[in-house]
Amino acid sequence: MPIQGWSGRVDAEDGVLGFRWHQVISPFGEASGNGVCFVGFCSDEGVRRNQGRVGAVDGPGVLRTTMSNLPHRPGENLFDAGDIRVTGNALETGQMAYASTVSGAIVQGLVPIGLGGGHEIAWASWQGLVGAGVIQSGSRVGILNLDAHFDLRTYPVPTSGSSFSLILRDAAKHSIDIEYRVWGISEASNTLALFEVADNTPNVSYELDTSLRIDLLEMRLVELSQWLSRLDHVYLTTCLDVLPASVAPGVSAPSALGVRPEVLEALVEVVGKSGKLRVADFAELCPRLDIDNRTARTASRLIWRLVRSISSS
Repeated sequence: MPIQGWSGRVDAEDGVLGFRWHQVISPFGEASGNGVCFVGFCSDEGVRRNQGRVGAVDGPGVLRTTMSNLPHRPGENLFDAGDIRVTGNALETGQMAYASTVSGAIVQGLVPIGLGGGHEIAWASWQGLVGAGVIQSGSRVGILNLDAHFDLRTYPVPTSGSSFSLILRDAAKHSIDIEYRVWGISEASNTLALFEVADNTPNVSYELDTSLRIDLLEMRLVELSQWLSRLDHVYLTTCLDVLPASVAPGVSAPSALGVRPEVLEALVEVVGKSGKLRVADFAELCPRLDIDNRTARTASRLIWRLVRSISSS
């Protein structure tokens, strides 16, 4: 039976070799064995609180549309847990509901992949990871955030710009050994005050977008692989504003330079193949600002690569 939001082309003459994602995806309730589970987070309340351009609330639905026709490969077990929708300004309630769904998917043995929604999804993803009970005493946890911004702001309430300060405080509270790496930082989009916070916050490191050029990719991949080898659990989060505006205009804050898709694709592939990925999400698709679904299609390609790498790990 078709799942809401998933539909597309059918090449019946090609048999199973012609299957696309919309033909093989199943409801989360039917999950068995390993695989990935998509969870939509329909929210832009965190973006609004962070004084950004809203519209990411519509991101999950459009992502399902652009992912529907992705070609299926053997070994890919795909499930969908539907959407968590933030009503009004009740962001915290929505984050709790999303975290519960993420925890359930992890306990089931799946890798949940969040579809945003604003980057306030990150705080909810983290709560879901912790709630799943997979982080044991002495475990080493890494967060790789592919992002043009640090998102280390401190606010009295959660926003799209404060998720990782909340996560770091929560990890310290529970004595979790954590390291936060954000790759793709734009010097032109972050004030000196924001750099100062990152430089003075324990367990935080970053790479500028200029150090993620294609000619430096091999060096970055070696560094990433070495880092992953020291970890027990990994959370991968991608803010789509890390991409160049030419391929990702549909975000709250488009990047003038950004990191090229082929670089990001190589990075997510290494993470997916590590066997240590527990949860991932892709944030801040804003369809109303997109052009010809460029951002959605680029995000779908990255998700496709991640799913393939997880399935082959």
